Amino acid sequence: MEIFSGILQGFTTSLSITNLVYCFIGVFIGTLIGVLPGIGPVGTISLLLPATFRVEPVSAIIMMAGIYYGAMYGGSTTSILVNIPGEAASVVTCLDGYQMARKGRAGAALGISAFGSFIAGTVGVVALMFLAYPLAKLALNFGPPEYFALMCLGLAILTYLARGSMLKALSMALVGLLLSFIGIDGITGLPRFTMGMVHLMDGVGLVPIAMGLFGISEVLLNLEEVVRRDVFATEIKGLLPNREEWRRSKWPIVRGTIIGFFLGILPGGGAVISSFISYGVEKKLSKTPEKFGTGMIEGVAGPESANNAAVGGAFIPLFTLGIPANVTMAVLLGALMIHGLTPGPMLLKEHPEVFWGTVTSMYMGNVMLLALNLPLIGLWVKVLKIPYGILFPLIILFCLIGAYSINNTAFDIGVMVIFGLIGYLMKKFDYEGAPLLLAFVLGPMMEQALRQSLLLSHGSFAIFFTRPISAVAMGLAVALILSYFLPFLRRKRPNLEEDSV
Repeated sequence: MEIFSGILQGFTTSLSITNLVYCFIGVFIGTLIGVLPGIGPVGTISLLLPATFRVEPVSAIIMMAGIYYGAMYGGSTTSILVNIPGEAASVVTCLDGYQMARKGRAGAALGISAFGSFIAGTVGVVALMFLAYPLAKLALNFGPPEYFALMCLGLAILTYLARGSMLKALSMALVGLLLSFIGIDGITGLPRFTMGMVHLMDGVGLVPIAMGLFGISEVLLNLEEVVRRDVFATEIKGLLPNREEWRRSKWPIVRGTIIGFFLGILPGGGAVISSFISYGVEKKLSKTPEKFGTGMIEGVAGPESANNAAVGGAFIPLFTLGIPANVTMAVLLGALMIHGLTPGPMLLKEHPEVFWGTVTSMYMGNVMLLALNLPLIGLWVKVLKIPYGILFPLIILFCLIGAYSINNTAFDIGVMVIFGLIGYLMKKFDYEGAPLLLAFVLGPMMEQALRQSLLLSHGSFAIFFTRPISAVAMGLAVALILSYFLPFLRRKRPNLEEDSV
């Protein structure tokens, strides 16, 4: 009964005119960002975060959540029509989606992508509703050792599943932790790593770092690349797949939804890995795997369902444990804290309107996205033709305005520019920004949990290995890190992009 009363409260909140408007703004911007290759949902949420400071917390979170799952929808449009993924989770959709477009089935590919995303997104929201309360009650029994161990496990999984070198991902996570220690020590009250600069007394801002790493750096990287964005010249018609295409797509949608949701819950999992694994599963289960990459609709339906279901799964550890499952959730975690909310089990008790309002708004958002993606495909095609010479200066301008508006100081602009250059160099040398940003957000919470645990144990680290949950989590984290240094395990480390394509 508690769940159903929460759902009723959530719909009361999300169906208000104000929140419906913010939901629409979020999903529209998310779709637009998904269509346009470039800044991505992390940079967009970071950019718009300062604009929400005077907005009610529930409205702000509804809008930012809409940007996230809206980008999952929009990313398939460029993958299918241009063969360029608008969002990282839509990379694998290029393989068969673009080939379907070349065969005159662009409409069916776009249609099954939209319907699969709608079905998977809705199922993910339902599962989120019914799993959140039991997990939140379980999380109330967690102490500082459990939280520290789970956050360590999250960082370990993220580095283990990194696309490139695990050692590089681990080094970026350590850099993120070091950056999070800048500022006033919460226990001793003494400044740390501030180099005598007043602006660093409150630490380095999340928004300038995120906009630099994922916004400015992406613009700089694209400026040196000549990317053709010729929309495939075909008449987009027949958005409803035929009966045979539906028959071939129904089980990939079901499997993609299940894979995406449960991988979305895992720290480091998320939409990208879900879509690659879903594609790999469909290819292995197919009677004609050799035809994948030539325009198989299963190669569109499964991955697009998986990346949307992963969004619902990713909100579970954020809302119930206060632990972000991926870098976008890390930015949302920062947004919740900026708005004075503490993510975790107490959020459902102290601010149920935020949790249930956000979750139920995803129903509205999925319906809006279905309406936006099918009738407005012609508009998105025109948007794709915006020259980069106009688009990139606008992105940089909005980043500068967003960074300055946080504290009305040029120091934050400088931080953003510096991290933009650092992010550019990181991309050039195959270092990922996600472990750095996730560790930066988790750093203060990890430090607090570590110090509280050591106070409870009178300085003994054995507390992390004598309590069952923390012992299992720490054991898994250590095993994942050690796997890089053990040759026989290192060879077995999955390369998802190679295995799936």
